[in-house]
Amino acid sequence: MFQTYDEPGGPALGRKHLPKLRKALKAAGLDGFIVPHEDEWQNEYVPPAYDRLAWVTGFTGSAGAAVVLASDAAIFVDGRYTLQVRAQVDSELFAYRDLIDGGVPAYLREHAPKDGKIGYDPKLHSPDSLDRLRAAADAASATLVAVERNPIDVIWDDRPPIPSARVEPHPEKFAGESSASKRRRLGEGLLRDKADAAVITSPASLAWLFNVRGGDVARTPLPLGEAILNADGSADLFLAEEKVSSELKQWLGNEVSVRPSADLPAALQALAGKSVRLDPSSASAWYFEQLKAAGAAIKRGTDPVVLPRACKNDAEVEGSRQAHRRDGAAVSRYLHWVAIEAQSGKVDEITACAKLEEFRRATGALKDLSFDSISGAGPNGAIVHYRVSKKTNRRLARGSLFLIDSGGQYLDGTTDITRTVAIGRPTKEMRERFTRVLKGHIALSRVRFPKGTTGHQLDALARMSLWEAGLDYDHGTGHGVGSYLGVHEGPHRIAKFVNTQPLEPGMIVSNEPGYYKTGGYGIRVENLQVVTPAADIDGGERPMLGFETLTLAPIDRALVVKQLLTKEERDWLNAYHARVWVEIGPQLDGEAKAWLEEATAVI
Repeated sequence: MFQTYDEPGGPALGRKHLPKLRKALKAAGLDGFIVPHEDEWQNEYVPPAYDRLAWVTGFTGSAGAAVVLASDAAIFVDGRYTLQVRAQVDSELFAYRDLIDGGVPAYLREHAPKDGKIGYDPKLHSPDSLDRLRAAADAASATLVAVERNPIDVIWDDRPPIPSARVEPHPEKFAGESSASKRRRLGEGLLRDKADAAVITSPASLAWLFNVRGGDVARTPLPLGEAILNADGSADLFLAEEKVSSELKQWLGNEVSVRPSADLPAALQALAGKSVRLDPSSASAWYFEQLKAAGAAIKRGTDPVVLPRACKNDAEVEGSRQAHRRDGAAVSRYLHWVAIEAQSGKVDEITACAKLEEFRRATGALKDLSFDSISGAGPNGAIVHYRVSKKTNRRLARGSLFLIDSGGQYLDGTTDITRTVAIGRPTKEMRERFTRVLKGHIALSRVRFPKGTTGHQLDALARMSLWEAGLDYDHGTGHGVGSYLGVHEGPHRIAKFVNTQPLEPGMIVSNEPGYYKTGGYGIRVENLQVVTPAADIDGGERPMLGFETLTLAPIDRALVVKQLLTKEERDWLNAYHARVWVEIGPQLDGEAKAWLEEATAVI
């Protein structure tokens, strides 16, 4: 799927669709309706057929919500989307509100009409968030009312097709373990937890557990569906019938019963009297209500697939290494192109973005991008979640910085890399701040830490050099990455926010400190790295862990102030570039290879 550059959504959608929704609510006897961004599977990238928030408001960001009342409406976004929401949503129709500070509950307390009925779709809200919404409605003397069918779905005449991509086997040479082995292993965990079964609602968990991949979600090879995993390792897998082939059934084997999605409610009812594990962070309130009505004993707990999926086995780690070598060659060819062809000041962001996709597709192994590339020139690079469109497209002007954040999906691994490149001659300030970002990146690459350490305990290492200059960045430093799955994967992360999940061997995490000067430029240096046991330390008393860098592509030496680096930091950069030359150099030829040799020379 090629990246597109049209600006989706827009104020016209709200002007067209809001009156229709209000009419439908009135006919249903509702005084309002809550519209979250989430779909039924809590996907990060919502398929167009389930992007109800965009249909109502015109807003296409990855996080948000709206409340529609009879005469008022509001849209809620976080700080990443302050500019985007104003460009896409009509302020005469929707008040702009903060998603984090008070959010939807505060709005309901202030605006829900007394004795009013506020509708919600129980398949789109977690049980915990629903509790907060219900408390807010009670405070306003209003009532939350569950709808059996979402009113937006009823009136959405031009709704895109419901995703129906075939579910395909994912070979064991990439997965590293059979589905039967995974199911037995996780079933034993359910027995220890005194649970008879677990209801699995996360598409990523389905993909990993059954060694399958799908095509229902852009940029992530996910199959939309559900499963019931029994403690004996058998399972029921619920998929739309058009997604299922005889090959898939044969691949899954006799211990997996593949059933139509329509069978799910009855299957949940059949769990009556059983102890069932269900994750409130990924399963909607609808599942809890169904199991409660059936008389099952619900055990709230983390999806049992999440942690095993995050701790990659040897085959998955080796697959990631291979994917990064392949991807690194494509990115290095691209950086050579930027160094030669994009220094004139005439190349624009869209051209630069499309060129990188062209190099990746030339590998012959690319299945998809892992996310829409962030191709930010000059001030656009300072917008952390910037997505280039025909309207915002800028040239890579001389004397500026160009930030390119991108990744690929390959059968053997998922990649994510950011490089910041000087276009023309960078300023002293640009070089100094780039070097401070690089120092943070190196610190997080070199660190050794005891078992049990969490990501938030390491986060300050990436910020220390920036803090010394009174600078910082507002995003997390590292997110988990899947194995031919999501480019953003939990439960681990590296960020200021407290996370109780320790970093464990096999976990892949990004290392991406940055700096952003509003109206000026953006800087980010990102590699992926995998947690590994560290070499013994002389005199050490505790087992230690560290990181192996997976990403292989040169870092722009023209932006490095050598004098700001310590000897250890210079040694790290030289060793990293030497490795890039050894592993990527043989894949290049001609001018690109000669350029890479120079780009990885000792500093």
